[in-house]
Amino acid sequence: MNIFKPAPHIERIEETQVDSTYKKLRLQVFLGIFIGYAGYYLLRKNFAFAIPYLQEEGFSKTELGLVLAAVSISYGFSKFIMGMVSDRCNPRYFLAAGLILSAAVNIFFVSIPWVTSSVTIMFLFMFLNGWFQGMGWPPCGRTMAHWFSISERGTKMSIWNVAHNIGGGILAPLVTLGMVMFATWKSAFFFPAIIALIIAFIILLLVRDTPQSKGLPPIEDYRNDYPDHGVKNQEEELTVKEILFKYVLNNKFLWYIAIANVFVYFVRYGVVDWAPTYLTEAKGFSPEDSRWSYFLYEYAGIPGTILCGWISDRFFRSRRAPAGVIFMIGVLIAVIVYWLNPAGHPLIDNIALISIGFLIYGPVMLIGLQAIDLAPKKAAGTAAGLTGFFGYIGGSAFANAIMGFVVDRFDWTGGFIMLVASCILSVVFLAFTWNAGKSIQQSQTKGDQYHA
Repeated sequence: MNIFKPAPHIERIEETQVDSTYKKLRLQVFLGIFIGYAGYYLLRKNFAFAIPYLQEEGFSKTELGLVLAAVSISYGFSKFIMGMVSDRCNPRYFLAAGLILSAAVNIFFVSIPWVTSSVTIMFLFMFLNGWFQGMGWPPCGRTMAHWFSISERGTKMSIWNVAHNIGGGILAPLVTLGMVMFATWKSAFFFPAIIALIIAFIILLLVRDTPQSKGLPPIEDYRNDYPDHGVKNQEEELTVKEILFKYVLNNKFLWYIAIANVFVYFVRYGVVDWAPTYLTEAKGFSPEDSRWSYFLYEYAGIPGTILCGWISDRFFRSRRAPAGVIFMIGVLIAVIVYWLNPAGHPLIDNIALISIGFLIYGPVMLIGLQAIDLAPKKAAGTAAGLTGFFGYIGGSAFANAIMGFVVDRFDWTGGFIMLVASCILSVVFLAFTWNAGKSIQQSQTKGDQYHA
């Protein structure tokens, strides 16, 4: 099957088999994209753990911040461009291919001695890694849009979204284990990459294209849950021109959440990417203690993300902005505590960091989900890619590069002033979409023809 061509529709299976087949495949596909996306995060932020060791080799925070930004810059462009490509691809192969290529880059990064001798060469390798990382979210978003209906996506996608907390969180213990096993900081790259290659094989075993490719009806018919995007035939493939200029670029709400994503991502990566360095330099943590704090930050996002998605479905009728605003206000408070707590109080530092992790990933997930909700499912990858482009280019890359520059010149105070301002601006732009989604037609019950 061609990666660049969705699977053809086949003859519909017997109606008596639809419900059992749908339940089996929905679980199988969900596990595939969950495990697969967690695998991507084993290769996303490895460079953050190498910063202290590369500083010992003479590189400055400004130089290393630029290298760190390379992943975010290329990821932002890739998420948008590859999002458009993924809308016309089989996610099973697309998702696995990106992970295999990213693993190869990480292995080569530390296998060739001259790569880590130059900021320019490290930047190029991390740029390439970020591009392949951009092949992860779009096929997962496309899969969610085809296998789960709009009224259940808040909860289902919040559960799926914790995959990056699991992948990102387990990275810290993996780095520690790798350093013990191989006695080199370079294991932070090649050890997780080996595991990622195994996960790519799991993706191929579990993920499938659309329900129709397995003889099932569209998810809207199965769930009796129809969105209102002005698209009469939700299964009709759209041209790139239609996707971009009819359903994505002219949608003002997509632009609002894209701008909000800049500030949400600045906070997310401004905190997590610099946590190992900040905790060791400003708060007196050991490198090992800072890695465990990083681990707790990531895993705190699991219950927070699920709670945020459930709240958006349960209390705001699948409107995403209200829950996002509430959680970002909480992030603002936690960031201030994390900043102003004096050194020598590690418990408070960890509580503040855990609170940020608990709260920040809900809005991160909701913005991607809201993008999918606001566009036809055949344009899901592109819509999510637009918000991701803004988040990574304007938010994550800025946090990586500018935080290093500002901290070098104005200490951590300058960095935290930018984090606080970003929290406030994210709330403002999310509030502009407060009522977006009210027009979506929802059903609380599944279709009678399958569940009579």
